[in-house]
Amino acid sequence: MKAIILCAGYGKRMEPYTKDHQKVMIPIFGKPILEYLIFALKKAGIEDFILVVGYRKEQIINYFKYGKSLGIHIEYVHQEDLNGTGGALLLCEPLINETNFFLTWGDTLVAPETYAKVIRIWRDEHEAFILVANFVDDPYRGAAIYLNGDYCKDIIEKPPKGVSTTNLNNAGIFILKKDIFEVLRTQEPSSRGEIEAPETFRYGIRNLDWKFRVVEMNSKDFYADFGNKNQFEILKNDSKWLKLFN
Repeated sequence: MKAIILCAGYGKRMEPYTKDHQKVMIPIFGKPILEYLIFALKKAGIEDFILVVGYRKEQIINYFKYGKSLGIHIEYVHQEDLNGTGGALLLCEPLINETNFFLTWGDTLVAPETYAKVIRIWRDEHEAFILVANFVDDPYRGAAIYLNGDYCKDIIEKPPKGVSTTNLNNAGIFILKKDIFEVLRTQEPSSRGEIEAPETFRYGIRNLDWKFRVVEMNSKDFYADFGNKNQFEILKNDSKWLKLFN
């Protein structure tokens, strides 16, 4: 299975760090954020990667090259028009030759065992679509996830603060089917002018009977949003989490 990692954006919330660095290349304890993510996915069994690059892409390409030093294979897709997560996904379509693929945001990091759990559920339970949800006080910064049993009933991208009746947030980690590309090609941009992948998921759930199995994280599971400057600054001053990535 190939893994797509989205790492093209500028990362305004991470200023001033992003003035000199691509967001996923900001160093923490001697390594860029993206290296921890690739390590965790490799530990979970993934060796083929597609990196979607844009802002300061040369930092990523010059550092990782084609992945040989890490024992993996990397292909690069260049997203010149930063038109959303769905737009980034569409650029990857020619490189996806299997029924399913892994997708994650480049600034999201969980423990290797969480990635392994997602892949194990896909392999053993034959789920076509999987998304990971993390526990938050209010999912207004991400996407609210509503459940029907073990499956996603609805996903609402960036709901207004204080209105969600769920504490589950889209963690930015998925297994998807190639079917998604057909829907993405006809999707209208959002009010922000972007093609939003979660809106594609919502359309599929509501209209195409897509069954998204939800893997819930609890509040004690390691989850890092490196698009959040406050959380980054906490993590860079506390090395206890590093033992997960040894």
